[in-house]
Amino acid sequence: MTGGALAVHQYRFDQRQFWREPASVFFTVVLPMIFLVLFVAIFGNDSSHIERSTVKSATYYVPAIITLSLINATFVNLTIWLTIQRERGQLKRVRATPCPAWVVIAGRTLTAVAVAAVMTVVVCAFGALIYGVQLPTHTLPGAVLALLVGVLSLAALGFACAAIVPSENAAPPIANVIVLPLEFISGIFVPADQIPKWMLDVASVFPIKPFFDALLHAFDPHTTGTGIMPGKLAVLVAWGVVGLVVALRFFRWSPKR
Repeated sequence: MTGGALAVHQYRFDQRQFWREPASVFFTVVLPMIFLVLFVAIFGNDSSHIERSTVKSATYYVPAIITLSLINATFVNLTIWLTIQRERGQLKRVRATPCPAWVVIAGRTLTAVAVAAVMTVVVCAFGALIYGVQLPTHTLPGAVLALLVGVLSLAALGFACAAIVPSENAAPPIANVIVLPLEFISGIFVPADQIPKWMLDVASVFPIKPFFDALLHAFDPHTTGTGIMPGKLAVLVAWGVVGLVVALRFFRWSPKR
């Protein structure tokens, strides 16, 4: 069997494993949809101010929930799954087989990308059908590029975080204690116009806010051109490179005893 065929086989196995795990499906797929309904109901569907334009709250929260879903599908899931597999010795057993290491990494990364793609379609369809959100048309290149760069960068950071998490019991709290504060100050849960500027400035240094800003820019009906934000994408790429370097340096296949 060729390397490509092995990667596809590993991807299919990881896909089945993900969708057969109720907790993963709930927190990655169901919970973000609940958040979307709650946020629009709580804050209303009036208007939110973003930089120099104003959009409906639903238009604001659709890219926000997409960002949340993709963070869970990539960074959070990879951090937890890889740590559990390593500490239970499953990664070590796989490493001892003739299966190349890159096949395992590729299979799990493709799974994260596929889940992210499914969630993007689901959230967009829900927002358009239920709340009448206008989906990107001429700004579609900006949305697609932001999704691609964001997912790959967050996946790399997930491998990096798993490399430094000490145990499987520590994986969920560490992953969530990293992302939850950043999600709050990045405008995912609370509209950005209600967050102090210094918090937004701090959030801009980390990957979540640039990712959300790039998506929100593409979803903004007032955006002209292709909707690409090179500065925000550059921050995401930089964090992806950092994650890749840390993962290559510290990732281990054996349990940390």
